[in-house]
Amino acid sequence: MRIAVYCSSRDDLHNDYVTVAQALGEWIGHNGHTLVYGGVKAGLMHTVAQAVSDGGGQIVGVVPERFAHRADPLVQTCIFSTDLGDRKTIMMEQANVFVVLPGGLGTLDEWISTLSQLSVSPDDSRKIIVVNVNGLFNETIAQLSQLDRSSFARGKNITRSVVVTDKTQLINELINTATDYEK
Repeated sequence: MRIAVYCSSRDDLHNDYVTVAQALGEWIGHNGHTLVYGGVKAGLMHTVAQAVSDGGGQIVGVVPERFAHRADPLVQTCIFSTDLGDRKTIMMEQANVFVVLPGGLGTLDEWISTLSQLSVSPDDSRKIIVVNVNGLFNETIAQLSQLDRSSFARGKNITRSVVVTDKTQLINELINTATDYEK
């Protein structure tokens, strides 16, 4: 299974965020899955990649050309994109499932762009798993829920993201997803 991970590239984050990123990477690596991520050696991006690498998993990095100098040496397959928009498209094409870890504006953009794309593709049943550590995404989740109930949603399920709050729930959701994917 190819798992796209959207997350922060900031360093020196609270241990709650680092721990869930490490657990995700360990699970991907130890279970023979492939990480698809932003490909730079920074923050939670590198934390996940290091854990995948340590566990023997495969790593695909999608790096905008202007950030080529920041590419993580752990990346086994590096795909260069023209810009951040192109990177999102490539990551969506590469993945079977999406995981949203804590992050900032870029992470929100990737999550919402993926959600938008999946919403207009009725046959696309890929899952988005949002890891809502310490309630970081509470307001975004509430906003999506409100939109889903509004006339603006036009019957589309814009709240199709599965929300978990810790590494145990995340791993359980991935196990279920992997089982469904293998069927």
